[in-house]
Amino acid sequence: MGLFSKIVDKIFHHDRAAPAAPAGQGSAPPAAAPQATAAATTASSPAPVDVEAVLASMAQIEGGGGNWRASIVDLLKLLRLDSSLEARKGLADELNVHAGEPGSAEQNIALHKAVMKKLAENGGQVPESFYR
Repeated sequence: MGLFSKIVDKIFHHDRAAPAAPAGQGSAPPAAAPQATAAATTASSPAPVDVEAVLASMAQIEGGGGNWRASIVDLLKLLRLDSSLEARKGLADELNVHAGEPGSAEQNIALHKAVMKKLAENGGQVPESFYR
């Protein structure tokens, strides 16, 4: 699994590990709930993920998150992924980003923009300012 796939997994499936809401004692779920679940399951495409909201929520939980909106290193750290130069070189190769020297500010900025653009292309709602 490439680093970009790990990024997608962390953002698009961030709520998989969230604890389930406690059920009411002795109460049954509303009658509409199974129908709504069935409709959502049969939909041809999943609802888009608000990438900024997910990351902002993660940053709040983590106590800040650094400058994840512009920094690839801070974004990777927020997602608890490898942010080393070698990992970023691999991500740059994976996304075909070859701006500036590896690890330079120029490449890191280009890499962040490429990640955000690729998230948008894969169903994420990403503000254009993150990748333009």
